[in-house]
Amino acid sequence: MNITELLADLQTRHGEATARAGELRDQIEHFTAALTETEACLADLATARKVIVELAPAGTEPDPPESNSAYQAIVNAFNQHPDQVFRVRELHELLGMPTDDPAMNVTRSRLGRLTRQGFLTQPGRGRYQKRT
Repeated sequence: MNITELLADLQTRHGEATARAGELRDQIEHFTAALTETEACLADLATARKVIVELAPAGTEPDPPESNSAYQAIVNAFNQHPDQVFRVRELHELLGMPTDDPAMNVTRSRLGRLTRQGFLTQPGRGRYQKRT
């Protein structure tokens, strides 16, 4: 390799490195703008959360909507049939809920809670009725 070929090779490499550096600068500029936008969004979300926490009554944590609707469906069933005694399976069939063991165990837990809260009574083992 002679000096002329060496200088041409160095010039080619210099041109490629310059082009690559330009591409990287463009990417840095793009990522910097995206980061600034995302950080502004995070700040807005933190402010919104802070305002909501300050406005919410102290000590209130809402139950997940799924849980609330399941409890409401159970309470509605007992309100519609105040004198009827239900077993868990009968309640599931009335409400169109799945009758597999895990689902019924969750309902048993919910019925136990409603019993402890005084809404229901247990006239027999595994049987629940609205307290009158």
